Amino acid sequence: MIKVEVLGTGCAKCKRLFRNVEEAVENLGADAEIEKVEDMDEILARGVMMMPALFVDGEAKAVGRIPGVEEIKELLKA
Repeated sequence: MIKVEVLGTGCAKCKRLFRNVEEAVENLGADAEIEKVEDMDEILARGVMMMPALFVDGEAKAVGRIPGVEEIKELLKA
């Protein structure tokens, strides 16, 4: 199972990234757990200074931008 985390404070960009992740996972039919991380202490502990951020299996894949559904699908396949 793939663990996908969207880090952000709940702003519009963070919500858009979360929707993109949901769509990418659904399109792939991937076995994935999607989690929102909104706790600032945890976000800062991971070294994220710009949001939103996308982590896949604990590794930062996109920080400070919103990757599209197709890009997320490629990140999940890798």
